[in-house]
Amino acid sequence: MLKISEEIVAAIMAHGRREMPNEACGYLAAGPDGVVRHHFELTNMDRAPDHFTMNPAEQFAAIRRMREEGLQTAAVYHSHPETPARPSEEDIRLALDPTMLYVIVSLLPAPNAVRGFRISQGEAQEEEIIIVRSKS
Repeated sequence: MLKISEEIVAAIMAHGRREMPNEACGYLAAGPDGVVRHHFELTNMDRAPDHFTMNPAEQFAAIRRMREEGLQTAAVYHSHPETPARPSEEDIRLALDPTMLYVIVSLLPAPNAVRGFRISQGEAQEEEIIIVRSKS
């Protein structure tokens, strides 16, 4: 289960919209309470609407910053500009870390716009995502 703040959901959706028609990508990081309250926007070097490759230098910088700030890598995220929030065949083929949670945000006007998956040996298993409301 992944707990993510509604502010971060809004931020990664906005990132996806800014990058349209291409996929956006990045990391999600959790603080000591286990809730994702940080995101790291990375460059999709492919600049493509149906796949992404993260910039390696930005990946290393994001991981270094997470360590410096006492954060834990919680997930990799990417957007699907024109398809639902489920792994594509390419997403499944390129998911190399079975311990990583892959969060997909769909930019279609539909329910279930944010979903998470563990992907191992060509199989995607959905993991629950709980959106944590802001304290007002």
